[in-house]
Amino acid sequence: MRTMELAGAHVPVIGQGTWRMGEDRSARKREVAALRLGIEQGLSLIDSAEMYGEGGAEDVVGEAIQGRRDEVFLVSKVYPHNASRQGVPAACERSLRRLGTERIDLYLLHWRGAHPLAETIEAFERLREQGKIGQWGVSNFDVDDLHELGDNACAANQVLYNPEARAIEFDLLPWQRGRGMPLMAYCPIGQGGELLENAALLEVAHRHQATPAQVALAWVIRGDGVLAIPKALDADHVRQNAAAAALRLSADDLALIDAAYPPAHRKLALEMV
Repeated sequence: MRTMELAGAHVPVIGQGTWRMGEDRSARKREVAALRLGIEQGLSLIDSAEMYGEGGAEDVVGEAIQGRRDEVFLVSKVYPHNASRQGVPAACERSLRRLGTERIDLYLLHWRGAHPLAETIEAFERLREQGKIGQWGVSNFDVDDLHELGDNACAANQVLYNPEARAIEFDLLPWQRGRGMPLMAYCPIGQGGELLENAALLEVAHRHQATPAQVALAWVIRGDGVLAIPKALDADHVRQNAAAAALRLSADDLALIDAAYPPAHRKLALEMV
């Protein structure tokens, strides 16, 4: 599995997302099994948030990593309404308890809210000094938001990125690459399935004897400084996600995808889901 540097560690360029996990008790065994298989396949970065299932996803992750915490790079996120000087440490303690660990490797502000960034950063830094988190970062931040962080040690920014949603290529992605700030791509294979039915992705998939989802993942991680965090719930999809890291798209492949989903040529609002 190809790796990249994130928050002082080498992590796989494809990890595991957990959005919508922990919402249905009947799916818990399946979710835990999928995450465990992902770890075995090299997808050792697991991304979660206190928002996902109102803590339910973190509970699932905690069960999945029991006895193998040292094999995993853990990412979680704090709600904006909890991002105050007092709220951040309290939220972090709840997440640590659900995850069954003493440390979150990378702790993110889920999106920007009403609390001043300086206050959130102060709370993050205190957690880092205490060893509760390794490093901190943000999610759903555009260039102007990142500028406001100044010289503070933001380790990453997590945003929506896939062939359908590529506005970040105009300024945000180049800005982060220029500063060595990793970008974590959520929803890398889209949401509703339309992306995976696109004729261009189907053609590229046929060329490589791959799936459209694998093509989308390979497209997202084609350049430096970007990792993808798809979610998978069955064994075949987990294995396909892991195998996508080895898929190399040709110039012709990329041109075909560009024709179907043209890159942005002007500044657009940051897309979020």
